[in-house]
Amino acid sequence: MKKLLFAFSVSSLMAGTASAQSSVTLYGIVTGNVTYTNNAQTAATSASGKPKGGTQVSQFDSGSSGLSSSRWGLKGVEDLGGGLKAVFQLESGLSVNSGALGQGGTEFGRQAWVGVTAGRYGTFTLGRQGDTSVEFVSPLIHGWYWGNLSIHPADYDNLNFTHRINNSIKYLSDSFNGFRFGGLYSVGGVAGNVTQNQLWSAGGSYTGGAFAIAASIVNARNPNTSLYGTNANASATGNNLGSAGSATAPESNPAIAGFASARTQQTISVATTYTSGGAIFGAAYSNTQFRGLGSNASLNPLNYSGSTTLSTVSASLRYQATPFLRFGTSFDYTEGGSVGGKGSAKYEQLNLGTAYSLSKATDLYLTGAYQHASGTDSLGRSAVAAIGYLTPSATSKQVAVSAGIKHLF
Repeated sequence: MKKLLFAFSVSSLMAGTASAQSSVTLYGIVTGNVTYTNNAQTAATSASGKPKGGTQVSQFDSGSSGLSSSRWGLKGVEDLGGGLKAVFQLESGLSVNSGALGQGGTEFGRQAWVGVTAGRYGTFTLGRQGDTSVEFVSPLIHGWYWGNLSIHPADYDNLNFTHRINNSIKYLSDSFNGFRFGGLYSVGGVAGNVTQNQLWSAGGSYTGGAFAIAASIVNARNPNTSLYGTNANASATGNNLGSAGSATAPESNPAIAGFASARTQQTISVATTYTSGGAIFGAAYSNTQFRGLGSNASLNPLNYSGSTTLSTVSASLRYQATPFLRFGTSFDYTEGGSVGGKGSAKYEQLNLGTAYSLSKATDLYLTGAYQHASGTDSLGRSAVAAIGYLTPSATSKQVAVSAGIKHLF
């Protein structure tokens, strides 16, 4: 990535004090694309009781359907001496179509943290940042080959970094013979109940030669607030996981929208890759439990109780055909969401993608996905296909194709 680097020295404020060396880096991604979807809902109900919809051709910011989301940010480091360095990062998502802020209008919604790194003793950071699944597992399954269309339903396991963690303290170790580990804790911020909205996670990874493996666990108390409700436009009392829609509006995240009343959400994820020449073979598994359904009665119109589970098994192949051309494919199978004896939902999805590098900073790309849904979803309805961040289909099937350009700076 070509970066614009601003370097400066901070002089001592008192005589005899050595100057500290500091630097700030401006960086970012600007990407735009046009996406075709064979079916997108216009309403969740109709005279026949089924969703209504039709074909859709739209220009989206990459946060919806492109290879990666647009953003800009600042990263800084100051040498404090004795092996210590102060570090910070501010990162803002944006739409190239309208210039609007991403992450629900949050100014530095992607990341905002400050901390200290102590070399081989690791790094401590405070602020708004990713959990350990994002740090360790996501890099092994990232969508740089097939983009945001390939996320698991509603990104329920957060492996596409849809949700940031506010008020968090994170530790990441240095690498020890290929091993890394870390943990994160987010304080709840509720007077008299320090655990009400808390979130914690732990994870690690190992890289040795051609082989890599990573695993993580994330536990969120009151996930409607602590995990899904961290953006500026989040509701303090409403459903932040999704919506059942209406006669004039489509559903949102039907795979999980019915589980907003959960007391706890816990996700375990693991991924592995093996590299051979220009090919990378990958496999991954994630399992999310929504526990204590019905803990918030106002978010439980379906009167759920107990717990339910969603899990996904994935396989992928990425191939760097030439220094300029790469392509990849992956297949995901997701099942779960059964509550009170009702049937579970199933989502089968095939992802394809290719990119051609015009330079070190600029790529042209084409991605596509096909999803088939069956069974009963979290809203107690016949499951409909819902690819990536797109509007759900009105049927059990959905196809999406996205073409665009991505520039790094």
